[in-house]
Amino acid sequence: MKRKDFLQSGLIAAGIGAFPKIAEASQKPSKKSLRFAFISDIHIKRGAVPEAGMAKALQHINQLKPKVDFIINGGDAIMDALAASKDSAQDQWDLFHQIMQRENTLPIYSCIGNHDIYGWFQKKPEKTDPAYGKDWAIRELKMSNRFYRFNRGKWNFIVLDSTQLNPAGGYIAKLDEEQMTWLSSQLAEIPKDQLICMVSHIPILSMCAGLFFNKTEPNGDLLVKRNLMHTDFFAIKSIFNQYPNIKACLSGHIHLQDEVRYNNISYYCNGAISGNWWGGAFQEFDPAYSVFDFYEDGTVSREMVKYET
Repeated sequence: MKRKDFLQSGLIAAGIGAFPKIAEASQKPSKKSLRFAFISDIHIKRGAVPEAGMAKALQHINQLKPKVDFIINGGDAIMDALAASKDSAQDQWDLFHQIMQRENTLPIYSCIGNHDIYGWFQKKPEKTDPAYGKDWAIRELKMSNRFYRFNRGKWNFIVLDSTQLNPAGGYIAKLDEEQMTWLSSQLAEIPKDQLICMVSHIPILSMCAGLFFNKTEPNGDLLVKRNLMHTDFFAIKSIFNQYPNIKACLSGHIHLQDEVRYNNISYYCNGAISGNWWGGAFQEFDPAYSVFDFYEDGTVSREMVKYET
């Protein structure tokens, strides 16, 4: 057998056709619509490690080649306002803005994280204080509302508020009635030839939600707690099923990374800038952010990017 014939036979036997590269080259690539960075769970606080870490992450993003068009902040910008005093919460927000103004020149769209909410876990919360709850975070993050929509080219981004106060204690991941009504109306008015991406702090759907505790229950079950993934997933799914132009859902919160493809929607959980709350890696995942490329044919690609801390 001649060497050329032997090589060609070997390629075919190995399942590698002799012609795919020619076919791929003839295919017209999808036109890229936009490129952006997704950061989440910065959890900024005073200290050399978190201050340097947030600065390095933003420097890294702003120096990317090819460059990104904007940043989405997936929530938990500050370490914690839930149980903090007003002075402590204000200091965290001041630090967040100081570093952001010094290190970032890109447009940024923000989502409220549970730790951005002021006063819910205080021993004696002053519920009549105008700063109580989410309004303070909305002002600090320069959001028009706790849930809103923005457009970039052919893509519509719907930013949700995942965190609701649970009367039984703590918080629960779901959309309140007002927000669910708003979401349905927004989806109905978006033209079918446009594309949709959902953004939430807490994942709507995630495998990471069952892996957060890094163990199984005594009976072998994996536990998905009500504050780790949307408890109203089935109600949201029934809405999503009506709109095939919903292509992606982005979240943070879990500090782990996954990609779940379910019924033609890609659900991405995007790790944490702070990793293990500024203590290195959380389980298998180092501090990181994600870079997304969204294409005009509805396809999406993600790259997880580590940066020096």
